[in-house]
Amino acid sequence: MGEHEKRVVPASTGLIASNKKVGRDYEVLEKYECGLELRGTEVKSIRAGRVNVSDSFARIEKGQLFLYGCDIQPWETAGSWFQHEQKRPRRLLAHKKEILKMELQTVQKGYALPLLQMYWKNGKVKVQLGLGRGKTHRDRRYDLKARAEMLEARREVVKFNKRFA
Repeated sequence: MGEHEKRVVPASTGLIASNKKVGRDYEVLEKYECGLELRGTEVKSIRAGRVNVSDSFARIEKGQLFLYGCDIQPWETAGSWFQHEQKRPRRLLAHKKEILKMELQTVQKGYALPLLQMYWKNGKVKVQLGLGRGKTHRDRRYDLKARAEMLEARREVVKFNKRFA
């Protein structure tokens, strides 16, 4: 590559998939960014948008971080030799200190590491994990009530502004 040539950025940049259930089921306390160890056919399927992260979570086993429940559909044109398993556990890449910190926090009862979103960063697939505490039924009802109150307040503001505009 010459001095004046620009590096070509892949066409697929930005958000790949997000897990919308996490906001409903967990109270996210901290967020972590991790790399994802993938095979070639998995990357091609992700570029095509054939990924589902709705039930994905991370677990620490023997000092390593693994992603479970991430469904990456098989690549159509690949032969059976090169094909990947849809829901295999995938290793996540993070610093040792971060993994130890996550392990200490998830040992406590009620804490988990759900996947928040999957995205492209500098041509690599990254995932964002959240340290989440499971919401109880009371917490969910409180969130619904607060959301309804905010909606009602917005309606009143709009109605007030229409009256004097």
